[in-house]
Amino acid sequence: MKHIIKNMIPYWRSVLLILLLLVVQAYCDLALPLYTSNIIDVGIQNGGVEHIVPERVTEEEYAMVQLLMTEEEKSLWQSLYHRKDTVYVLQEDRERELSEADETLLVSIVINHQMSHMEEQVFKEYVKQMLRQDEQTKAMADRIDAMTLDEIGQMMQVEIPSFQDSSEDSGNSTQKTYVDMRPVLQKMWESGRMDDRILKESRQEMDREIKQIGGEVLQSMGIQYALACDEAAGMDMHQIQMSYLWREGGLMALLALLMTVSAIAVSFFASRVGAGIGRDLRSKVFSNVMGYSSAEIGKFSSASLITRATNDVQQIQMVSTMMLRMVLYAPIMGIGGVLRVAQTGAGMGWIIVLAVLLLIGFVLLLVAVAMPKFKIMQKMVDAVNLVSREILTGLSVIRAFGREKTEEERFDVANQDLRRTQLFTNRVMTFMMPGMMLLMNLVVVLITWVSAKHIDAGDLQVGTMTAFITYTMQIVMAFLMLTMMSIMLPRAGVAAERIDEVVRTEASIHDPEQPKELKDSTGVVKFEHVSFRYPGAEQDVLHDLNFTARPGQVTAIIGGTGSGKSTLVNLIPRFYDVTEGKITIDGIDIRELALENLRDQIGFVPQKGVLFSGTIASNLRFGKADATDEEIREAAEIAQATEFITEKQDAYDSYIAQGGRNVSGGQKQRLAIARAIARDPEIFVFDDSFSALDMKTDAKLRIALADKVADRTEIIVAQRISTILHADQILVLDEGKIVGQGTHEELLYHCDVYRQIATSQMSAKELGLQQEDTENPGKEDCHE
Repeated sequence: MKHIIKNMIPYWRSVLLILLLLVVQAYCDLALPLYTSNIIDVGIQNGGVEHIVPERVTEEEYAMVQLLMTEEEKSLWQSLYHRKDTVYVLQEDRERELSEADETLLVSIVINHQMSHMEEQVFKEYVKQMLRQDEQTKAMADRIDAMTLDEIGQMMQVEIPSFQDSSEDSGNSTQKTYVDMRPVLQKMWESGRMDDRILKESRQEMDREIKQIGGEVLQSMGIQYALACDEAAGMDMHQIQMSYLWREGGLMALLALLMTVSAIAVSFFASRVGAGIGRDLRSKVFSNVMGYSSAEIGKFSSASLITRATNDVQQIQMVSTMMLRMVLYAPIMGIGGVLRVAQTGAGMGWIIVLAVLLLIGFVLLLVAVAMPKFKIMQKMVDAVNLVSREILTGLSVIRAFGREKTEEERFDVANQDLRRTQLFTNRVMTFMMPGMMLLMNLVVVLITWVSAKHIDAGDLQVGTMTAFITYTMQIVMAFLMLTMMSIMLPRAGVAAERIDEVVRTEASIHDPEQPKELKDSTGVVKFEHVSFRYPGAEQDVLHDLNFTARPGQVTAIIGGTGSGKSTLVNLIPRFYDVTEGKITIDGIDIRELALENLRDQIGFVPQKGVLFSGTIASNLRFGKADATDEEIREAAEIAQATEFITEKQDAYDSYIAQGGRNVSGGQKQRLAIARAIARDPEIFVFDDSFSALDMKTDAKLRIALADKVADRTEIIVAQRISTILHADQILVLDEGKIVGQGTHEELLYHCDVYRQIATSQMSAKELGLQQEDTENPGKEDCHE
């Protein structure tokens, strides 16, 4: 994880911008359920009316509602309105106080609403109760049940408003009569039959009854009162409702648009950061690997380095992008969702805690089962890449020896191991989404069941329940995103560690702090008591080598397979560093030279000719980008490559495939030699570079090369005696030691190893040996 975060540090500005955009996106996402709740509760159920205080009130209702209000409530009520013609209109500058007014006036308005919508039988019981409080009217109370509303009104000398409303009861529609009780109370108060004390007691008794009703029901009853007042005052209630719905819907659309824009911007910047991290990691890996010596390359293997530079970097790039989009977003949504849930006041927070705990437990169980397999998956990818690379590289050899079946089985073992591991992890992970969906659906059912009880008790509205379900899903999804990332992060963490291992591994061969510089080099190469062993090896590959290669001379190196010939020449350009002793050029230890300065002096032709995709000309200019056409033609002519180049339709502009697949081995080797010649270095190193050439071409090439390198140092590793017959100095290697040193004639008579090599390739007559020289070879080594 720390390695992944470390890669993001250079992009901290973009990360901060992404964080800001995620906050905007989360705000919009968390606001939408609230608007949905308002549309259901206010827009649909309450007709678009948000407050219990009406916008307009008739003159009669304005006075009537104050009948059971306290002095404080009357003062607040009167301050909210001003008279306009025959109605009272809500003052515009008092709209900000409506929420406070809703809270203060709620009980009195609900009582007023209940008094104006009292069932007939309840009204009669209430009238009887009031009549029994006065001795003069006590006898009249017993006759109330038998009287009609008109008769009761005549008795009390007041007109009693009433209306009928239909209601559904067990599927049967019934008509109920409702009475406005307030004119009766006002008449009794005006006539003196009800004083302030009785009104106050009635208010207190109603307060006790009202407070037993749930808060949401009280709010709904207050809204119904406001609706009735606005309609009675002549307001268009349909227009009010539609206006509210359009306003809230428009705000929702704007929020959704802003959220979409933010999400797109987050994806854009997160993708840029992820791509930048991938680019930086590839550059770091590549630049570091380019500085590796052969020892570091051997430590990691080419297949592993390719996997790390491609597959591993891709893993980190993908996870980095998802981290910026999901891991940063999830906590914001989770915390925001919890705050929103607390604001709903639904009292069901324990459901969210339970859901999150079950979610985490379920995911941890899956991770615990799958994680060990995730850790070894990258190594199996390496193994498949390694086998694939070996098989594809050596396909012709495999076919020549008829080992197709064996190699197919070998690849199948690596492939099946990877398949089984991936199949196991995929099967485990397939339980995740169904399990999550089941858990989320169960949570919705539980919320609905608990909410139904709260709604029935009047403590919760339907819209609030809908918002709570949405917030719960958002919180659960936030934790789901984190848990999904917790599965991907370990694999990306392994990839990050593998890449960091490459980046942290320093090349064992590097420039000195204060390098010396070769100027006007003559190309004298001297080995002084040089010994070398490969890293981790117990024995030297080369031991105590001493010789000097001078300009104008050909120094040839010959020996049996595994004698250390290629290792020796690999020390000159510092592909490896000597273990003991030193190698000098013009008296300067090559370890004191900058690598670029050192290798500029050398034209190196490896044992295996390597060409790069491009043209013949671009390959010949590989060591000297500014080489002229004449120089590359001359180099090709010396290397005996002109004949096959001119036969091609595009000549020097002919295409060369990757690795030189579209040219033969001999042609590839001649182009590699021409590339070194075109560089025009002071020192030529040929590591068995003539092996793929026929004898005729070999002879022509060496004759042409002799004129070109007459004043240069030439070091040749050869297997064929015919290649080095005319060398000025031949070194004979055997088990890492120089066992013979001199010319062909000297070594032929005085070096047993050289004689054995020579006689195995050429006849005695060709070598100019007499029969007795063959039968009695010299035993001593020749050192000059």
